[in-house]
Amino acid sequence: MTEPSGLLLVVDDEEMNRDMLSRRLQIEGYEALTAASGAIALDMIAAHDFDAILLDAMMPVMSGAEVLTDIRKTRSAIELPVLMVTARSQSEDMVQAFETGANDYITKPINFPVAMARIQCHVASKKMAARLRESEMRYSLSAQGANDGLWDWDLVTNRLHLSDRWKSMLGFGPDEISDDPQEWFLRIHPDDVAHVRAAIAAHRAGETAQFESEHRMLHRDQSYRWFLSRGMAIRDAGGRETRMAGSQTDITRGKAADPLTGLPNRVLFMDHLAATVQAAKTQPASFYAVLFIDLDRFKVINDSLGHLAGDELLVTVAHRLESCLRQTDVVAHAHDRCTVSRFGGDEFVILLKGMASAGNAALVADRILEVLAQPLQLQGHEVGVSGSIGIAVGSAGLESADDLLRDADTAMYQAKTAGKSQWSLFDQTMRKQALQRLELEADLLKGIERGEFQIHYQPIVEMPSKQIRGFEALLRWNHPTRGLISPLDFIPIAEEIGFIVDLGAWVLEQACRQTRKWQLQYPEHASLFISVNVSAKQFASPSLVDHVQECLRVTGLDGRHLKLEITESAIMIDTQMAAARLEQLRSLGATISLDDFGTGYSSLSYLQSFKIDNLKIDRSFISQLGNSAESEEIVRTIINLAHNLGMEVTAEGIEGITQHSQLNEMACESAQGYHYSRPLKNVDAEALLQQSPKASEAAPVPCVELQPAAVSSCSTVGLQST
Repeated sequence: MTEPSGLLLVVDDEEMNRDMLSRRLQIEGYEALTAASGAIALDMIAAHDFDAILLDAMMPVMSGAEVLTDIRKTRSAIELPVLMVTARSQSEDMVQAFETGANDYITKPINFPVAMARIQCHVASKKMAARLRESEMRYSLSAQGANDGLWDWDLVTNRLHLSDRWKSMLGFGPDEISDDPQEWFLRIHPDDVAHVRAAIAAHRAGETAQFESEHRMLHRDQSYRWFLSRGMAIRDAGGRETRMAGSQTDITRGKAADPLTGLPNRVLFMDHLAATVQAAKTQPASFYAVLFIDLDRFKVINDSLGHLAGDELLVTVAHRLESCLRQTDVVAHAHDRCTVSRFGGDEFVILLKGMASAGNAALVADRILEVLAQPLQLQGHEVGVSGSIGIAVGSAGLESADDLLRDADTAMYQAKTAGKSQWSLFDQTMRKQALQRLELEADLLKGIERGEFQIHYQPIVEMPSKQIRGFEALLRWNHPTRGLISPLDFIPIAEEIGFIVDLGAWVLEQACRQTRKWQLQYPEHASLFISVNVSAKQFASPSLVDHVQECLRVTGLDGRHLKLEITESAIMIDTQMAAARLEQLRSLGATISLDDFGTGYSSLSYLQSFKIDNLKIDRSFISQLGNSAESEEIVRTIINLAHNLGMEVTAEGIEGITQHSQLNEMACESAQGYHYSRPLKNVDAEALLQQSPKASEAAPVPCVELQPAAVSSCSTVGLQST
């Protein structure tokens, strides 16, 4: 009979769940026992040596978290892996579970191929750890705790004995380094050889009580590590030194590590990368890659919660990256197939080596994004974090480590520009784009002063009459040499360089001023409102409320006629701050609209806790109306949900009569899109207002022709965070 792959315990209070999961585990070759409660599970754990526990998070009497707490009192995560089984909506419970000591989680409904892969990984790790502990127990007691390498130099025979630990610290086996003293000296960094020899000579001459030297040594992977060598000379009866003996300690972490996270710093990483580039020249079939990671919205979190919270976030990210790459001590294991480094600020860089395929780097990047996306608690606040990753793949033909790092950095900015929380693979066109971006940044800062920015207005109509209720203000940049530039190209740059707050303030004031002018000019449109996008950085700015108040004062616009569109992601950065800020804005009379609903967190809990007046359904759902029953049901559900919570609904991206009719049938209050009108210059929008309400109702309004690419990309982008 085939031996089971492992002994597992399934803990769930529902019999159907226990039976289904245990039967599937048995099919996969595991022996599976079941427990109907936490108390029974703890008794079984005490009586059996399980390889892993599958623990339901939600159980009566004794919850999964309580069971996990009891397990961790006696069994570590290495000794007994625990995988929490939970519903997707229980993210807060999962954060608590990881803090308590959970190894992993499986979501319901269970994706069995993924679940089995995770179980297999943890079972294998547990068995490997058990074998390692058994091996360590058999190791000679005389070597336990001797983490330093030992050396003994016979000065009479000129032979140098090096301990196995000394050799392993440089990546070599017991029989791979001879007893020739040159094995030591030839591995010392060329810049350090002279002072090492001088320190040895001084001690042999009796000038120092002990030999001591800090210097760099060449590792097998061709990178340099910092070591502290200490020793003493032994003299015969005549006073002649016959031997020198001492120890070697790895001090790389203190010399070349980031003081906050303990990861290698830039200096050590570049040294390691340069060695990898050099070694690859003799291994043409081997691939390696640099992954440049920049955290999205870190400055917003740092500015909102303070530097201590920012430091805590960076340490957490470092731990997650190490865990994701299965690295327990990056510096001490720099000969392994990956190295994680912090370059400073919110930048982390990873070196992957020995890849059979360049595509493996993308798989690692996907895994990193998944790990970073898990929410975390910072000083009592739940914070969402993500990263943008640039990938540059190296091979035998690369000459410079600096070039590879620069390429990865360039690809990272491409990922940010494309929407963040994603990775981008470098190609040569990116270098040209990087130069163009620098020029664009410089021009962007001068755009307001030069009068290059324009606001276009897209009508928001009432359903079903199609009468105009208001406009959405959409920013456009008419560059003097490049023509009309899509907001998708310049808004992310404005956010990154900090210009978005000034730009957003300009848009808000101009849009409010124009709307008030129209109200006075056309009394029949006295209730006309203007909808203005607020970026994540604007929303996080402490001066936002004061600026909105001042803007309403100087333009004369009643706050009731201002609608502020805020994305889900902007709110979720700091939920406590967001709730207070939304309340302050509503106290000015402004209406709060949740933009792009359905594409972000879409959490029912925050819809109840935040003061939101309007939900704006993203065009990705609207575009499928008439073609997808699933999208139709999603839209209907969102509208019903909003109405039940006392909110109105606006649909964007309506391009045909079918979509209009379906939304009208669903009782959607308002809509915007090409079916009614494209975004218009202020003179064209004014011409539209001059028509009577019935005229506005008659037919869609023809628009000024734009280049197709500009029309499609610019139609609904305001000052949203990308």
